[in-house]
Amino acid sequence: MKTALAKSCPAQPSLSLWERLEATITRLSTRNNFWHRVCSFIWFPLVFRSGIKIRHVGADEYMAILPFKRGNRNFYNAMAGAALLGNSEVAAGVFLFNNCGSEYEVVCRKFSYKFLRPCYGPAVYKVKNAQELREQLRSKIASAGEFNITVEMKIAQQQNSGRHLRIGKSELSFHCTPKLMVKERIERRKARKRMHE
Repeated sequence: MKTALAKSCPAQPSLSLWERLEATITRLSTRNNFWHRVCSFIWFPLVFRSGIKIRHVGADEYMAILPFKRGNRNFYNAMAGAALLGNSEVAAGVFLFNNCGSEYEVVCRKFSYKFLRPCYGPAVYKVKNAQELREQLRSKIASAGEFNITVEMKIAQQQNSGRHLRIGKSELSFHCTPKLMVKERIERRKARKRMHE
């Protein structure tokens, strides 16, 4: 899915068949739940088994919902901490992919989770200060270089009344690198290796 931020990226040179395919798969993975599930089934089987779903709640807003099912629960029937923590990376990663577009490699370098109370229902993930974060991304992408960015997620338990009970928060640090820059580094490495042979 093309976004306003993705359109601000610098023009790309001609890409190989594999690079075009990878860009298409990246866009599909953030388009809707069907493609997200297909991609996670192939490349992230644990994410597929967790059942996390991305739901759009506005023109440019979304939330991720982690179902309260047996595979995500611990022995005392609450949502497992590992499921809450691991899926916060998925939710934050989808936000970044949606806003950076397929021209960037996004790698999570560090993340932490603060538990506030046990979760006994579906968990809802929302990006804190999403609009400010988009502005930061816009300026960083405009520089056409690699950058670090921190994403804070608010995690709540979805209740039958429709209200959300806050259960925790996570903070994730990502490193984003233009794929063109990664390609150039690989080519330089190969050239150096050929020189030494």
